[in-house]
Amino acid sequence: MQVIETFSEKDTFQLGESIGRGAKAGEVYALIGDLGVGKTIFAQGMAKGLGIEEVVNSPTFTILQQYEGGRLPLYHFDVYRIENVEEMEELGYEDCFYGEGVCLVEWADSIEEVLPENFFQIKIEKDLEKGLNYRKIIVER
Repeated sequence: MQVIETFSEKDTFQLGESIGRGAKAGEVYALIGDLGVGKTIFAQGMAKGLGIEEVVNSPTFTILQQYEGGRLPLYHFDVYRIENVEEMEELGYEDCFYGEGVCLVEWADSIEEVLPENFFQIKIEKDLEKGLNYRKIIVER
């Protein structure tokens, strides 16, 4: 387990970028945190680290956004609106989770039962006593 503290959106973006640079095909990153903690900022950094130049937004209404322009494809899920595992199956999540790209899943704690055996959990937490932009980011495999 690794604990990283960030103090600005730029720091959170750069952490995502660093993880994206080291990401390998077939890896799944489960992103957990409340609304407004910076999950999308992290995702944007990760995409940049993968060499993706497209604008990355949270796919809240589409659930899955695919980005093909980097060194590896990025499959960016936002499963906030998923009500059951069957909806994930309809999306064909297995093709993404076990494919040649990298998966980043926002709100991943709601679909734990379909996450692969080996995945990275990235938990982002706020602590307002340490400042509005402070984030504690816990990365574990």
